[in-house]
Amino acid sequence: MSLAGLFPIDKWNFKSQSILNNLPEDERADLYSHMQEQRYGKGEIIFREGTVASGIFFIKKGKVKKYQVDQAGKEQIIYVANTGELMGYHAILAEEYYPDSAATLEECIISFIPKEDFTAVLERSSVLPRRLLKALSHEFTVLTNSISVFAHRSVKERLAIALIVLREKFKAETLPGEEIVINLSRSDLANMVGTGNENIVRFLTEFKAAGILNTQGRKIWITDVKELIRLSGYGISG
Repeated sequence: MSLAGLFPIDKWNFKSQSILNNLPEDERADLYSHMQEQRYGKGEIIFREGTVASGIFFIKKGKVKKYQVDQAGKEQIIYVANTGELMGYHAILAEEYYPDSAATLEECIISFIPKEDFTAVLERSSVLPRRLLKALSHEFTVLTNSISVFAHRSVKERLAIALIVLREKFKAETLPGEEIVINLSRSDLANMVGTGNENIVRFLTEFKAAGILNTQGRKIWITDVKELIRLSGYGISG
């Protein structure tokens, strides 16, 4: 089911996948020639908040959570990045430390491009700087929207929104005709919504009883997207 006209999904998704799409062949080859591919197991740290930005990361396969940790040691998941997305370029462009941490949600294949190589390609490129500027501008809009939601929406509404967004993330790698399965731990879901595990379990049980979703272990299937959108506070009109 498409969310077009039902839910403003673009307000929740970064657009770093478009950065490398259809680059001039020479620029694409230049960038890819510097990629160092590495395999990661589930739950591995890719980079940590506050560390020196040594380069950027391109997700060739898998999903990665970007998060910050508060003084009490609790995670707040800012974003879930998908196959084809870039990470870490904000810090490189700003010449600052990584502003957040990144860890794999599943087995991943991720390519690393050292800072010096990335900036050299950027300086030679006629297209990449504009792509990055456009992506950064959109990400500012997404983060502003997220802050507004945390300030004004209930936990139930935030969970509904998170499930809609996650469904789109997992849909991207689901074959046509197959069921879309959200595979995420309850603690990660709680950290994405900004609440405790007990609230997540309680509302998932409520949603399941209402016929909105099914669960099996950590897996979640959305069975009534329209009702979930209604519960998110957006309504069917979007």
